[in-house]
Amino acid sequence: MTAATATAARAQRAEGWRRRGPLLPALIFTIVVTQVPFLVTIWYSLRSRNLLRPDSDLFVGFDNYVRIAQDSTFRQAALNSVVITLGCVLLAMALGIVLALLLDRPFKGRSVARTMLITPFLLMPVASAVLWSMAMLNPTYGLLNWTIELLGLTAVDWASTYPIVAILMALVWQWTPFMMLLVLAGLQAQPRDVLEAAAMDGAGWWRTFGSITLPQLRRYIELGVLLGIIYVVNTFDQIYLMTAGGPGTESANLPFYIYQRAFLGFDIGQAAAMGVVVVIATIIVASLALRLIFRSFEVKE
Repeated sequence: MTAATATAARAQRAEGWRRRGPLLPALIFTIVVTQVPFLVTIWYSLRSRNLLRPDSDLFVGFDNYVRIAQDSTFRQAALNSVVITLGCVLLAMALGIVLALLLDRPFKGRSVARTMLITPFLLMPVASAVLWSMAMLNPTYGLLNWTIELLGLTAVDWASTYPIVAILMALVWQWTPFMMLLVLAGLQAQPRDVLEAAAMDGAGWWRTFGSITLPQLRRYIELGVLLGIIYVVNTFDQIYLMTAGGPGTESANLPFYIYQRAFLGFDIGQAAAMGVVVVIATIIVASLALRLIFRSFEVKE
């Protein structure tokens, strides 16, 4: 390596550090508030620690992970997490696409309609859960049961009879506006000249939507599904307030079951092990989804 090349390399490294330098405090802060607690959680997961028996704290290795693999309730909570997450994200995305297509057309009062449709996403999850539990799904005076009785059918105690369905209704109602906004942004980013050319060539609405609009929306749909999965898999408020994980543990998902083990069963070691498993599984799924999204962006470019 010549002196000129070495000097150029040092200058390039110095320029790189000059650009990254202002970001170092944020990076250090992120590591402190995320990675350090995760390492502490891993340490707790390797110990038998119960808050009711402080003197029983001892190192047990991977025994907590073995107990998790043998825990049928954990497997049921994991299945519930998958059902609730995929059900919410897919239904919310389907409804979001329909609403976005309707709002993309000009009509009187469109701005008012957009504002009203966005409102559910602006509510706190706790407020949304209370609204659906008390005003919509209450077995005695809920609006949904009132409508059912008008049709001559028997009222249903949704939280007890169909707890996962009740949770899904509240989650889909809250997440549909988010999906709608993403899809609407994709619709408004479409090149109008391509749509006009398709119309001049005699392509109908369905043909235009399937051949032009839907491929254009692919990256927006993938991004909405990924973000929805990351956030919905951590759902706690709706389950805690609407069903309390019941009847029994029928509607408990992983975050709620971890809460039960940690703050009701006081088993810190096993709860920490569950948290580590959930974090690793979430990272794997998110990494695969991000790779698919980045690949679609590269193909588009």
